[in-house]
Amino acid sequence: MKEKILKVLYESKGQYKSGEELAELFGVSRTAIWKQINSLKKEGHIIETVNKKGYQLMENDNLLVPVELQSMLDTEEIGHHIIYFDSIKSTNTYAKEIAHETPHGVVIIGNEQTEGRGRMGRGWTSPKGKGIFMSIILKPQIPPTEGAKMTQIAAAATCLGIRSITSLDVLIKWPNDVIINGKKVCGILTEMSGELNQVAYIIVGIGINVNTEEFPEDLREKGTSLLIEGKKHYSRKEMIVAILNEFEKLYQDYIKSGSLQSTIEICKKYSAMLGKEIRIIQGNKETIAKAVDITEEGLLKIAQEGGKEDLVFSGEVSVRGKDGYI
Repeated sequence: MKEKILKVLYESKGQYKSGEELAELFGVSRTAIWKQINSLKKEGHIIETVNKKGYQLMENDNLLVPVELQSMLDTEEIGHHIIYFDSIKSTNTYAKEIAHETPHGVVIIGNEQTEGRGRMGRGWTSPKGKGIFMSIILKPQIPPTEGAKMTQIAAAATCLGIRSITSLDVLIKWPNDVIINGKKVCGILTEMSGELNQVAYIIVGIGINVNTEEFPEDLREKGTSLLIEGKKHYSRKEMIVAILNEFEKLYQDYIKSGSLQSTIEICKKYSAMLGKEIRIIQGNKETIAKAVDITEEGLLKIAQEGGKEDLVFSGEVSVRGKDGYI
């Protein structure tokens, strides 16, 4: 009932809803409504209470309210159902737990992750109220070999979404990072389950350092946040909406056309790698080469010493900067 009360208050923003009105609407006592209102306040919702008028929900930019995010979205499928946690171990882990029984397009958002994960099992710093930690459940009718393309779509959508809100010069480091000034601001973790010829589900996890003020010492050289780079706080709500809107456009374009062309054009335009020397680590093998292109299939084309060209399907890729590889 608490979520239903919140929905009514959100849809009535700027107006008061009396306890009597809410009690009648939900078939409970005014005392029950009062208890639920207090519970919402403890969660951080700013609700003004005025005698003989009732309750009014006030603006709170720091809270991610599913009903509010859904009302802001311009999508047909992605994000029409949002599951929100004030604190969660990992949105990707939870998404995998419910994916088989959950429809396509559901988004899980955490205000904090206590066991956030990146690629290769690395941890992802996820402080409460400072970043965007969300996972999208997808159920495309595609073969498993196509699943990795969701990472490219997410990278392009995230880059466009961040740029639209911040105007910062964010770039894509193939295949799954978004960086600013050579430092990582966003990581994408794509996980898939399926059979030989059919995907059961794909989970696309997106973690963004939005308003993080500082990082642990071992991350300061490689990690940054939009706050640090832009010298201002940014709305997580607006950024989530912008990214999900862009994601659905690119996802639908791929599903309908069978081509990644629109996504690849964005990945090339905002590439942090093309034309630069890179280091590729695949298992125990390390390769130094020049990044020359991103193919229509989303693979990285490289030129090795002597001019020999090759395609990179996956691996740990670093770009050479003035202070070494990043």
